Amino acid sequence: MAIIKKKIWPKYFELVSSGKKKFELRLADFEVKEGDTLLLEEWDSKNNKYTGRSISKKVSFVLKFKLDDFGQEKVIKDKGLFVIQID
Repeated sequence: MAIIKKKIWPKYFELVSSGKKKFELRLADFEVKEGDTLLLEEWDSKNNKYTGRSISKKVSFVLKFKLDDFGQEKVIKDKGLFVIQID
């Protein structure tokens, strides 16, 4: 099981740490699998430095897809995507 460090902006850090946000949408430019740990390190993009706060979350599910997997790349680029959390 790997520990994967990623930057996270303060507004999203707060949502994750409060328990409200239970997902991450990330560019698939790294390896991740169920059982790995995401170490999310708060990043101040205005000052280009870490704040010193971090939170660890265990990966329970990974879904990877490309924009045209559903034959809708043009529509997705035009309208965007939703990420919907369900409980």
